[in-house]
Parts: sequence; structure tokens; C-alpha cells
Amino acid sequence: MLERLNRAMDHIESHLDGPIEVTELARITLTSEYHLRRLFSALAGMPLSEYVRRRRLTVAGAEVLAGERSLLDVATRYGYGSGEAFARAFRALHGVGPGEARRTGAALRSQPRMSFRLVVEGSSTMRYRIADREEFRVVGKKARVPLVHEDMNPAIAEFIRGIGPETLRRIAALSDQEPAGIVGVSDQLDPSRAEGTELDYYHGVVTGAEAPEDMDVLPVPAGTWAVFESTGPFPQALQYLWRDVFTQWFPSNPYRSRPGPEILRVHVAEDGATAEAELWIPVERSPS
Repeated sequence: MLERLNRAMDHIESHLDGPIEVTELARITLTSEYHLRRLFSALAGMPLSEYVRRRRLTVAGAEVLAGERSLLDVATRYGYGSGEAFARAFRALHGVGPGEARRTGAALRSQPRMSFRLVVEGSSTMRYRIADREEFRVVGKKARVPLVHEDMNPAIAEFIRGIGPETLRRIAALSDQEPAGIVGVSDQLDPSRAEGTELDYYHGVVTGAEAPEDMDVLPVPAGTWAVFESTGPFPQALQYLWRDVFTQWFPSNPYRSRPGPEILRVHVAEDGATAEAELWIPVERSPS
């Protein structure tokens, strides 16, 4: 997988001044567009679309400073329909407009070309199993929240605080299958997985029971899931679990992620120092 990802990076570099289709990158990596976006975001720490944008503006910046082409020629070469759109994007990355950069020889920012390699750390143990599940429901309370890649999501924390203990007890009583107890469920994530894009967050349980009228319901179709278990310091173990799944497990196993909700169950020790986590990711077999 890492070798194929690096071939996709080569393709991006050779097409910075032309169309770059995610369908073609997925073909090169022998995976789905959905899984490619998810895997790249986990490995690179940014969405694929953002990386392409930064690389284009990095190369465009060098051409702006070289002065061999007009600013409009540079803009159209790297996919911008107008000089104004190019100037806005250029300033957002470099902190200075292209005209000023050319006049003053300003210092510009650079997005390095990425390549991927395997790093064996061995600092943590990841337990997993594959589970085939019939259709089930997530029942609880739902909120639309922004995506936060690191640290606690304040919108989710505020949402959970507002549910109330009695409602939480009613929700917990509906749990009748694994993962048992109250879980956090993320659904309808933006394909770019960019920081600040919105998703549906459910604080509820996995159940086959009918939902009370005042509860939100997420029907989940039958499918295959990879279930990961992790134990470690809190909250660090949780912060790195999802990352490790995509940076360590997927590149080494014949599965890819598929569209569907992510389910996380967490049990924090009484002293708050450690936690046990169980993460359910919807998967399918990769093409051979």
C-alpha cells in the first residue's frame, strides 16, 4: 500500500498544472476513493485536497518569483479561473499577494512533497477482530458538530453535558448488543475530512429495540466491521487509536474502509489515569 501511495504522489507531482482526479489516484492505489481520502488524511495530517492545493501554490509561488510568466498565466496554469481567485488563495498560504511577492521578492511558504515510508515503533499493542453484523440501530441524542482532529471536541463535550443524567440513564437502558453501553458515533463526515467541516454525532447505544419518541435514531445497514481494542493512558490512548488504525493496521491488512458510521466506546478508570477503548470501523475486503 505504501508503494502505491508513493506512486499516487508521483502522479500528483506530474499533474500539478493540470487536472488531478481522485478516481485516478484511487486506481493507482488499488482502493476506493473513500478509503484513499481517509487513509491519506490519517497519514498526512491533512485532507488530500488541501495537500494538492498547497503543492500547487508552492510551485506557483516559485514561478511568481521567477517572473518568466505573467501572474494571470501562472494563475490559469495552476487551475484558477481568475487573477482574483489566485490572489486570494496565494495570500491565504503565503501571507502575501502574488503581485507584492513579485515586486519585493518576499519570502514564501513551502509545502514539501510528501512520500510515505514504514516506521516500526512497537510502542503499543493493538488488538482487533473482524465482525459481520446484521442491521442495527443507534438510539440516543444527535448533534451537528464541527470536526476536530486533535484534543477534545468542545462542541461534543458541551452537547453531552446538556443531555442530563436522567436521559442518559434512559438511553443506557436500551443497550442490548455490542458494543455494550453508551457509545459515541460519528456519521456523515465530509469526504474531505477537513478541520471544521461538520458531522452528525450521536451519543447513544447500539440496540435492536424500538426508540422512544424523544430519541434520535440512526439505522445502520448490515456489513463488516473491524473492531479495535486499546488500553492506555487517558486521553492519549484515545487520541492515537484512530490514527494508528489508519497508519499501521490498514497498510498491513487486506481491508479498506467503507462509508458508514464510526463507533467508539470508552471506559475511563476511576482515577481518570487510564482508559479502555473499543473502536468500530466499517470495512470491506480490498481487491486482490
